[in-house]
Amino acid sequence: MAKNTATAKLVSAPAPKAAAKPALQKPVTLKHLASDIADKRGVSKREIEDVLTETIALIGKNLKKGNKIRLVGLGILQVRKRAARMGRNPQTGEAIKIKASKKIAFRAAKELKEAV
Repeated sequence: MAKNTATAKLVSAPAPKAAAKPALQKPVTLKHLASDIADKRGVSKREIEDVLTETIALIGKNLKKGNKIRLVGLGILQVRKRAARMGRNPQTGEAIKIKASKKIAFRAAKELKEAV
């Protein structure tokens, strides 16, 4: 009798698909915002850019003074003080003192949270 020499085919499970990475979106710049506003208002882009640049400068100036900036529909920008604290150098594990500093904090408005 002849031997049955049929070989078994290896059936492999399909490879798991890698999670699709979302396409990176390009950031919207001041020029993009100015262009959109200028198109809607019928004003030159340069004028709108100047207004936006001035607005940002004023926001920075007021934050430097310690003022709270409330932008209705967007949120609140304010300077918060961080106290000095002890930390650790992750490479050596040595305790280090981290000095006090200030940071800018943003709290989104309810309208913005709901829109996103």
